Amino acid sequence: MVNILELINKAERTNELTKAEIVEILKDNSHNEELFRCADRIRKKYMGDEVHLRGLIEFSNICKRNCLYCGLRSGNKNIKRYRLMPDEIIELARKGAEYGYKTFVLQSGEDEFYTVDKMKYIISNIKKLDAAVTVSIGEKSYEEYKAYREAGADRYLIRIETTDKELYEAMDPLMSHENRKRCLRDLKKLGYEVGSGCLVGLPNQTIESLAEDILFFKEIGADMIGIGPFIPNQDTPLKDAAGGEFYLSLKVMALTRILLKDINIPATTAMESLDKNGRIIALQSGANVVMPNITEGEYRELYALYPGKICVNDTPAHCRSCITGKITAIGRTIGRNKGFRNRGREKEVYI
Repeated sequence: MVNILELINKAERTNELTKAEIVEILKDNSHNEELFRCADRIRKKYMGDEVHLRGLIEFSNICKRNCLYCGLRSGNKNIKRYRLMPDEIIELARKGAEYGYKTFVLQSGEDEFYTVDKMKYIISNIKKLDAAVTVSIGEKSYEEYKAYREAGADRYLIRIETTDKELYEAMDPLMSHENRKRCLRDLKKLGYEVGSGCLVGLPNQTIESLAEDILFFKEIGADMIGIGPFIPNQDTPLKDAAGGEFYLSLKVMALTRILLKDINIPATTAMESLDKNGRIIALQSGANVVMPNITEGEYRELYALYPGKICVNDTPAHCRSCITGKITAIGRTIGRNKGFRNRGREKEVYI
């Protein structure tokens, strides 16, 4: 019989597990708290107690893709579409800098309105705010990624969603799993901090597949990993799917922390859509980043990836105040720098 506690102890000592060992931990629910505490210890050891805030700007919900799980899919005719102009995006970042954000995440559907020149203009002007810039706008060519990098982009986020090629191509019609991986390789070559991640709970996804996701993140040397539950959207073909479970998503995140010890891991908003304390629980189970939404007005609600999205009626100022209070209430502090990955170095911890 497999001893789960021994596996957790091994993972903490070595930051290594086999696929079979990861599967055993994911299947077992009798030692979840020990797993989460282990992830929290690893987070504290390598990342310290700072929580880095990234100001999220969702600047367009127009997307040429038709992914079955996503509310922004091109086939969704029930959503009001919008796109912000370059100067509007820059102005949101300027306001965000006044709230104290040191990093901005520029996220949209795959909207071809934003040419390379437009993106270079946006990125270079936000860099003037003395901020780090993360871009998350999907699959692009090597030359496009190179242009964003030269304009000042520091990080790029493109989730693999699942390492199961057959499942990926079933969920993402007319998209290539190999091209998705090519994007990640190109971004690494160009010197970005590379972010990826997965959805937990997709129809026909297996525990073995989730274990492979975790090992894939380690294999590619990811710098940031975002993990969240799949939440069915009523305006997609998967509206009647069961959806992901909060605690399985949390376990995948915790194991990612333990095996990739010094990367940045956000407490995702989707976690809080399933549990009202989801982001705080995630921060106590290995996460060290939160991405408050600094988009304004109705756009917060119209970026409708999934139902039940939190904070859609809040203002950016309220979000900043609210999350700061939650973070300090659990004895953590707000990061004061841009939150780049601090590879391999243990933090000094005073207990």
